[in-house]
Amino acid sequence: QVQLVESGGGLVQAGGSLRLSCAASGRPFSNYAMGWFRQAPGKEREFVGAISRSNGNTYYRDSVKGRFTISRDNAKNTVYLQMNSLKPEDTAVYSCAATMGYGDSVYSQRYQYDYWGQGTQVTVSS
Repeated sequence: QVQLVESGGGLVQAGGSLRLSCAASGRPFSNYAMGWFRQAPGKEREFVGAISRSNGNTYYRDSVKGRFTISRDNAKNTVYLQMNSLKPEDTAVYSCAATMGYGDSVYSQRYQYDYWGQGTQVTVSS
């Protein structure tokens, strides 16, 4: 089992920045590829970005490329989502997810992840 706890959400004005953290416990963190997803009210959960277990590869949905950056610190068992130039349409509950990873593989589909955090609310005002 892997337990995931997100933090860092909040209310920010459009154009602002937030950094989300996802702390993992329970299994060797470095074995897991990580992903961030978000769900806005009335919408399905969607992929935001992912990072390989080795920190060597990242992948993002088109709408956040150039604005969001995923990184991880395996010594701290934590993955981060740095969000810059936030827009009102980024408003959602953001969740991290973990899956047993292989090499530099990244995973963008919900079904590929085995463990999920509870999520943290991000609200961007216009």
